[in-house]
Amino acid sequence: MAAYAALVSVMYTIDQIQLHPSPPISLDQKQVESLTENISFLQDFLEVFPHDLESRISHAAHAAEDLIESAIVDRIHGVSKSNSEGNDRDLFKDLEQVIKDMDIIKKEAMEIKLKKDDKLTRRYSMAQVGSSRLPSSARGNTTVGFDDCLTEIMDKLTGQQSKRLIIPIVGMGGIGKTTLARNVYVNPLIVEYFDICAWVTISQDYNVREILTEVLVSSSKHESRDNLNGKSEEELGENVYKCLCGRRYLIVMDDMWNSKAWDKLKVYLPNNNNGSRLLITTRLSKLAFHLMGSNGFEMKLLDEDKSWILFSQKVFGEEVCPPELEEIGKKIAKCCKGLPLSIAVIGGLLAKSERTRQYWEYIAKNLNPIVNLEDDACCLKILSMSYTDLPIHLKPCFLYMGVFPEDDEIRVSRLIKLWVAEGFLKPISGKSLEVVAGDYFNDLIDRNLILEHKWVRGYSGKTKFCKIHDLLRDLCLREARKENFFCVPTENSPDSLQCINTQRRIAVHPSTSNEEYSYQLLHGLQSSSIPRSVIWNLQGHLPSLNCRLLRVLEDHFDFMPIMGPFGKDEYFIKDILQLVNLRYLTLNVRSNLEFPSSMCLLWNLQTLILKGFDKLVIAPSEIWQMSQLRHLQVRKLCLPDPPSVEEDKPVVVLRNLQTLLGIKNFKCGEDVVNRIPNIKKLRVFYEGPDEGSGRESLINLGRLTKLESFFCTFNSTEMPFLQNITFPHSLRKLTLEETFLDWEEMSTTIGSLPLLQVLELGSNACKGHKWEPVEGQFCSLKFLQIYGCYDLAYWMADKSNFPRLYNLRHLEKVPSGIGDIPTLRSIELYCCTRSAVISVKKIADEQEEVGNVDLQVQVTDNEYKNAGGFLDRLASRNFRVKIVSD
Repeated sequence: MAAYAALVSVMYTIDQIQLHPSPPISLDQKQVESLTENISFLQDFLEVFPHDLESRISHAAHAAEDLIESAIVDRIHGVSKSNSEGNDRDLFKDLEQVIKDMDIIKKEAMEIKLKKDDKLTRRYSMAQVGSSRLPSSARGNTTVGFDDCLTEIMDKLTGQQSKRLIIPIVGMGGIGKTTLARNVYVNPLIVEYFDICAWVTISQDYNVREILTEVLVSSSKHESRDNLNGKSEEELGENVYKCLCGRRYLIVMDDMWNSKAWDKLKVYLPNNNNGSRLLITTRLSKLAFHLMGSNGFEMKLLDEDKSWILFSQKVFGEEVCPPELEEIGKKIAKCCKGLPLSIAVIGGLLAKSERTRQYWEYIAKNLNPIVNLEDDACCLKILSMSYTDLPIHLKPCFLYMGVFPEDDEIRVSRLIKLWVAEGFLKPISGKSLEVVAGDYFNDLIDRNLILEHKWVRGYSGKTKFCKIHDLLRDLCLREARKENFFCVPTENSPDSLQCINTQRRIAVHPSTSNEEYSYQLLHGLQSSSIPRSVIWNLQGHLPSLNCRLLRVLEDHFDFMPIMGPFGKDEYFIKDILQLVNLRYLTLNVRSNLEFPSSMCLLWNLQTLILKGFDKLVIAPSEIWQMSQLRHLQVRKLCLPDPPSVEEDKPVVVLRNLQTLLGIKNFKCGEDVVNRIPNIKKLRVFYEGPDEGSGRESLINLGRLTKLESFFCTFNSTEMPFLQNITFPHSLRKLTLEETFLDWEEMSTTIGSLPLLQVLELGSNACKGHKWEPVEGQFCSLKFLQIYGCYDLAYWMADKSNFPRLYNLRHLEKVPSGIGDIPTLRSIELYCCTRSAVISVKKIADEQEEVGNVDLQVQVTDNEYKNAGGFLDRLASRNFRVKIVSD
């Protein structure tokens, strides 16, 4: 696997040099042809025979890539500038030796290929058959075999006992504790019954501040992580106590490992004697007994019948198992020993494979030797088999999941950017690397090796966040150690510090409070030249690095740059510009940044993400020469005009650029439009004296024909916005703030967009008292959010609108036709008028009468609006009321 990843990576590096408009070095074309031929052959060889010659192939591929990228560093930084021809000769000579080594490996591979039996070829290729997604029923969070537990827990949660109860769900890893708790948590009856519901993940390496923050964010729409960052643990705890006091709350604490976490949290959780509940999942029966004096709800392994039902769902979805596979299928299901995770993973493997008895017998035969192992060891063995049979192109992407902290909620867009930067993806003609990565991700989802975070999905239906089960993460870490793929140093691992000087990928997580160990990690990274990727998740600022070949750098803690004599971040910028092979850079900054013209030395930078509330980043005009840029995300970015076209120099078009977020006073002139033809996401804001010229240039917005998501806000007095502006028909999501549109303009200009699915109208996005969309407009709309359009009083709509209404202080009525939308699932009102609330209540009642029990309404307002219990009296099964403090 590591060898295959190394081959794909070096091939990608060579391609980037060949395709770059002004590459830092040039490679001999005959050498490029020889390398390309050898790499392609060895890739094909490993796809069929993944365990042969792997170490030697990996060494040769890494040697080639190191030589090429070291030469790039030397050339860009002017090492031995006077002897550049000599350096070129050295590179040529060294690459010749690598090519000779690859030629020898290739000859041996050809001999192996001739000797291997065709049956072995088929055996390893079967797992690659079938790339289509499974039916949704095969991928859902099922509770097969645990329906009784679900009912019992629901009864316990909503029972008459007024004192606060702790309800533990106990069972081994992979048995479905979290899935069961999740199904309880999202159940409409539970959502209606409790005033506040919050979900927090504890894990072995828990962080009390993070847990308290999660409770606050889950409990109140007014709280955000940014607002809570500066508060101490005690202040957060006091806020939690005040938030929960007097409310009936449900808090799910997932994956608790010891009572210490509970002892620190319980002081902030009031006992209101109103039926509040704590639902805890744990592997430890002793912990459950300690918390409530009994063993809680103990989840047992599935019996053979229920194992077969779950297995069939995972493999066939709604289809019926072919008769010739039923006997062997039941045998396979039995071999999983009733553990749902094992059944799901093996089922995911077989769902993607050819449905032949021969292959299924091969799976059953290899499961048999491990059925007598105990608990986690057995499960890991079963999961290992699924990993072994994984197509080799998916193995690096799956193992990479181990670099994230345990129980981390991983943003899928971030994961895909990292896969691209690491060079794991084999290009496919006609597809961007992000699309290829999306296909890989979906394949791993279908195999149940990655878990969809289903309650945080985009309105397009795409998964926004994902997780990996802790047993699967353990598998990733174990396999990564065996293959020297990456290292996650821990205080308890004796060789963790040593790995910094031997591994190409390092991920450091907040798993230690030992200051001496943290210092050793910092010092080790500062002096090591080996790492290609560093993901830094530990408290303390990452030092300047000596990793001259670094390509991925993520620093999740606030970075305070060292100021130069003129107040600029000279030393910080100098350190970053030394890392000229960077492809992916994420930093949290706490002061304004200004990049110099030498920023373009980062010739291969694909992703630049600079986080920092209200901090301004100034880019040089040379940024328009950075042709590899794919994603540029900054909170506030001053983007200069492109430089004037010079006759003797070609215009650099940023064809790879897809994301451009946080641009201040964006000038969408013709020269800009021509340079970013494939932009998909654009977020701009306008303020200050330069606002006018930027606003006028938006007339060219319609020429961005690939644009799918556009966010625009102004920070000035009321000015016309849509005059002479047309939006591209490719637009799927539109967010506007402070644009002061007439409602008529909204309908005529935006309502006709054929693909628009999400429309968010923020503060003062529109003006006027009446909105009357034309019938048939907004034909693709799935989500409409209006907040802060304070003048709107009358709204008439047909079946094409999906409402989520915030701060509509004067809206008198929600259109009754809203209720007739066949796919409508929820309506949310926040601080709206009584008449609007009554109109929505009428819609909910009418829909319930005609049998539409899926429609859920939530009304959130303050105590003043609930005077005399007005809102409380409206509450029902499908009409939830939530009262918040002012």
